Amino acid sequence: MTIGTVHPDYGDASAPAPAWSEIDARLTAAQLYWMVTVRTDGRPHAVPLCGVWRDGEFVFVTGEQEQKMRNLEANPQVTVTAGPLGAEGWSTGKDIAVEGVVERITDDDELRRLARLWHDKYGDDWTFEAREGQFFEVGESSEGHGGANVFRVPPTKVLVFGDDHGQTRYRP
Repeated sequence: MTIGTVHPDYGDASAPAPAWSEIDARLTAAQLYWMVTVRTDGRPHAVPLCGVWRDGEFVFVTGEQEQKMRNLEANPQVTVTAGPLGAEGWSTGKDIAVEGVVERITDDDELRRLARLWHDKYGDDWTFEAREGQFFEVGESSEGHGGANVFRVPPTKVLVFGDDHGQTRYRP
């Protein structure tokens, strides 16, 4: 996703689209994201969560018993948001919405790499070790309760709102 298209009905079509490198940097630096999933009865479910943006994909964690996990089992389509999210108004900042279909990551080597990225970003607040295709908090036993499932969201579309451009769409 390198070139954005400013939507003429929702922005100034003569304005330049934000560079993808800026959007990528904002998604990488975000400390908190929001994820929207859909419950089996069709109601939306939105939750804040920590995650890592790497190699053009959003990566997050959820436990087996969480509502988010049950929703993903029924419908893997999600929207992940990052940015000021309206707090600063239209004229400042950028709100970002990433749409995609989740894919579970179970390879322990890949999970170990992701656990290092999590620690690099969040420090000792989120320290995971990878085993059995899941994340476990360091020192946590596998017995008694499961670990956390790790998912990636490769974007099918990214929408960026704000600043001078209005709405810009990026597609792979």
